[in-house]
Amino acid sequence: MAIVPLPFSTASDYVNQIHRSHRAPQGHKFSLGAVAAGDLVGVAIVGRPVARAMDDGLTVEVTRLATPGHPNACSFLYGAVWRAARALGYRRAITYTQQGESGASLRAAGWRNAADCRARPGWDTPSRPRTSHGTEQIPRTRWEITLPTHPTR
Repeated sequence: MAIVPLPFSTASDYVNQIHRSHRAPQGHKFSLGAVAAGDLVGVAIVGRPVARAMDDGLTVEVTRLATPGHPNACSFLYGAVWRAARALGYRRAITYTQQGESGASLRAAGWRNAADCRARPGWDTPSRPRTSHGTEQIPRTRWEITLPTHPTR
């Protein structure tokens, strides 16, 4: 497999075709593709953290990762996202999995379980109406990977 940069439109089209529970996000900071034997076998879309409290300017979030099940493509992409984010100066990357997803690909790429998050009632508010997509009331796990901290001397 090899990593390639992708335009947002290409990554979004791929997500919209194969992601099992979400449509493509509204934007991104960068997107990567995994290519095997000349075929695109997965994409990662990386953007600002959705949660405002996480948006410190040094953190990015994998907002979508989609593969058709190609072996090791998920962990390959998570590793590449972290390498690219570090090269761009980011100090932390986060993503979320839904309850029932094991996180094996994240662990294989060196990410750790940072928090178990309770289910949200939804994103709809009077000031910002939102349509339900059926994925709101599911508990999630937040995963992260960070630069190592060095003890002070």
